[in-house]
Amino acid sequence: MKVSEQSRLAVFKTYKLYVGGKFPRSESGRVYEVTDSKGGHWLANAPLSSRKDARDAVVAARKAVPGWSGATAYNRGQVLYRVAEMLEGRREQFTREVADAEGLSKSKAAAVVDAAVDRWVWYAGWTDKIAQVVGGANPVAGPFFNLSTPEPTGVVAVLAPQDSSLLGLVSVLAPVIATGNAAVVVAAERAPLPALSFGEVLATSDVPAGVVNILSGRTAELSAPLASHQDVNALDLTGAPAELAAELEASAADTLKRVRRPSPAAEDWTRDPGTSRLTAWLETKTVWHPIGV
Repeated sequence: MKVSEQSRLAVFKTYKLYVGGKFPRSESGRVYEVTDSKGGHWLANAPLSSRKDARDAVVAARKAVPGWSGATAYNRGQVLYRVAEMLEGRREQFTREVADAEGLSKSKAAAVVDAAVDRWVWYAGWTDKIAQVVGGANPVAGPFFNLSTPEPTGVVAVLAPQDSSLLGLVSVLAPVIATGNAAVVVAAERAPLPALSFGEVLATSDVPAGVVNILSGRTAELSAPLASHQDVNALDLTGAPAELAAELEASAADTLKRVRRPSPAAEDWTRDPGTSRLTAWLETKTVWHPIGV
């Protein structure tokens, strides 16, 4: 007997965190409802990450830093390009998720996904070029070479934009790992599903485990332990409201973190991003070397 389509139960997707190259549930077992931005219809339950999940993500990121920062810039570019290939292959899925998350039509959501793929390719192309832009040989009076070269900062905690679930996420995450850093990302609180699905893209690409870790949950709850964590070297406050950003910046000062403040005006994620987000997560190392034998 043929089973009618109407009698078939839908198989809903179970979203999980992405930490250390694996897909754990929150250690607390908590979840929260995610609804679409138009009618408030239920889409899925997302993991409600705890402070323990945040600490686990930092441990995974710290473990990944030596291998990723030590890879050649050319190799990092190849890996990032592979991510773009995998994202392009799941274009329909992300179009649907972005449409639900941001209340866009299918055509506009598809344009956002295309822009996210293009943005990722753009940053992939910068991996082996940024050193020539911000580094170089310095003129000195004496028989020495004086060379300045950019180096990764280390572990960067990123509060993803709240208003752009995929393109904004890509715009803040790609420059972090393109420059050799590892990232702990707190996804948009209201619309975390595209970010959690992006973890699946990363897992099936060549990005080493721990280089990117994605958490979902309450931004204020997760950002506090990240801002004060001694193994976090930098903090991107893009997705934090002004009052929370001020508190996190004060907390980050205790451990001398590099902090990128949120823009006072709404950011246009479709415009040319420039190199400011690349240079934000680089530190300049200057060395002297004698000329001759």
